[in-house]
Amino acid sequence: MNLPPVVSAQEWQAARERLLVREKEATRARDVLAAERRRLPMTRIEQKYVFDGPAGRVSLADVFEGRRQLVVYHFMLTPGSSHHCEGCSMFVDNLGHPAHLHARDTTLALISRAPRAEITPFQERMGWTLPWYSSYGTDFNPEFGLTSEAGETFGLSVFLRDGDDVYRTYFTTGRGVEALGSNWTLLDLTPLGRQEIWEDTPAGRPQGTPYSWWRLHDDYDG
Repeated sequence: MNLPPVVSAQEWQAARERLLVREKEATRARDVLAAERRRLPMTRIEQKYVFDGPAGRVSLADVFEGRRQLVVYHFMLTPGSSHHCEGCSMFVDNLGHPAHLHARDTTLALISRAPRAEITPFQERMGWTLPWYSSYGTDFNPEFGLTSEAGETFGLSVFLRDGDDVYRTYFTTGRGVEALGSNWTLLDLTPLGRQEIWEDTPAGRPQGTPYSWWRLHDDYDG
């Protein structure tokens, strides 16, 4: 394996400080993006969706649990399928204790198309405690762009509640969701990176097919 060059502590510190300049530029750019995101318009949710949750049938407004903001991860779990999305599972594994979001008047929840009877056993297997709702039998997924003729996908939506009115304020999918997971963020800090072939990595470092190494956390060998 081609490892990074070995230098003195002084040379390493100088290289680190040069990179820090670029990292601070990226941080400020993310701040600008976040400020623009806060200024996005919102759209009212007119449809009266009913979900099947841990405590029974609830509306979208109920999913807020009395808070002002709601973040929903659209977990790919197709009704009747035995496949559990490794990427969605890795994302949920990365989520921290919800008390910190609750302190900022924000609820985090999962919603999938599969019925609760299929969600519950998998949730118990994974040891996740976040509220997880089923949109089975509703048009929630297709109307929010998560299901189409091309199949089902994942994503993350943000909602704001004003009294009984619910508004959608943000949506992201693909690598926009990936950036929120700490596994990928932490691997990006390492000299070997994610070890996937699309990365700009020095020759001689391990690289493999994207996504192929992803597993449910209890399916990794060893």
